[in-house]
Amino acid sequence: MQTLIQLAHQYGLIIVFSNVLLMQLGLPIPTVPTLIVSGTLAADGHVSLAALLAVTVLASLIGDTVWYLIGQRHGLRVMTFLCRLSLSPDSCVRQTETRFERWGLTTLLVAKFIPGLSLIVAPMAGALRLPRTAFLLFDTAGIFLWASLAIGFGWLFHPDIELISRKLMAMGNGALVIIGAALMIYIGYKWWQRRRFQKILAIARISVNELVDLMDSGNAPVIVDIRSPSVRSLDARHIPGAKMISLNEWQALIPHVQPDSDIVVYCNCPNEASAAQMAKLLMGRGYKRARPLLGGLDAWVEAGHEIHTYPS
Repeated sequence: MQTLIQLAHQYGLIIVFSNVLLMQLGLPIPTVPTLIVSGTLAADGHVSLAALLAVTVLASLIGDTVWYLIGQRHGLRVMTFLCRLSLSPDSCVRQTETRFERWGLTTLLVAKFIPGLSLIVAPMAGALRLPRTAFLLFDTAGIFLWASLAIGFGWLFHPDIELISRKLMAMGNGALVIIGAALMIYIGYKWWQRRRFQKILAIARISVNELVDLMDSGNAPVIVDIRSPSVRSLDARHIPGAKMISLNEWQALIPHVQPDSDIVVYCNCPNEASAAQMAKLLMGRGYKRARPLLGGLDAWVEAGHEIHTYPS
């Protein structure tokens, strides 16, 4: 903490701008500690509070605008790329889609406070073709709220933060042991989460060629498109005969399908994660021939097979 204070004091607004911008561009650099420490410096008169807020908002807005434009140009493909870097890659996409469907642009007001959403929400807004002016207004408001709370925390509690810093320095190696132990616990928890997520994905896939053979055999499988409504509005293509059922509506399929039926579930998500989750849920209900489609809709399209389009 003391080192962070010294750096912030020496380089002032430059380090805050760089830290926030790099974090918003996707680097795993913590920003809140920097803003809190900068708030303590502002309380002591070493940094202008107004300038601190201005550079924080500007840096974050630049990063978000870059991702918005990338999302606008490349669509949901950039979402898939970004979410491959997260712990739960598919829920990363799906939860962002769900929030936009529920809250629209107001999602931007809270995005900075929700882990994993901050980086994803800007390219999602671009991919969904949300108006640029409205995006900038809501995003600026959300950034200002987030920055004000982080910097304000440092401003209000600067005597306590400085006291904690001095105590950590006095502890010497003991402080490093405590911080190291906390870091190991955090890493262990993340590893456990990742292992749990990987188990969900551990299910046999059906390839595009196998699906075509199954469709040509005369025993047509039940094909399920579990992409969200917002994604289907962007990409209305679908495999012929597919039923539109979202992941949280999987039980709606059960009354209309025989337990011995072949069920093929597809999405456009990393590692077919949503499709694998739905297939596992169905298998748990006795539908042992439920399988996710390897590569999802993209693999079907790339193979050059027939595509239908949902009515607009």
